[in-house]
Amino acid sequence: MTAQSTVITYAPMQSINSATLSGSYLPLGSPTPDGARIFKIVNNSSVDVLVSIDGVTNHDIVTKGGFCLYDIGTNRGNPSPMTVLPADTQFYVSGSSGTGFIYLVVLYGYTNTQPVPL
Repeated sequence: MTAQSTVITYAPMQSINSATLSGSYLPLGSPTPDGARIFKIVNNSSVDVLVSIDGVTNHDIVTKGGFCLYDIGTNRGNPSPMTVLPADTQFYVSGSSGTGFIYLVVLYGYTNTQPVPL
């Protein structure tokens, strides 16, 4: 018999100053080093921003003062050990120049399967 235990840990928070936005997509920090279970984009700026994971396609929007929270790991199917955003995913944001910052918060999970002591 085995038991599973999942450990969640934060990656360092990343940000971009909305004053640097020019209408083209700019990287929001660096690519994710591992598969992300949860991520949050917080738009603490004065402008709406578009979000992309390829720097070309509009994938989401985060309105000024808003945030988007994605808990990818929660709704996995039983045969799947985990559902994650792939490692090396680069987030991009686009918008007009504003004031304030856009933040990216990423959490990783590791599920360790161990024998159950009897």
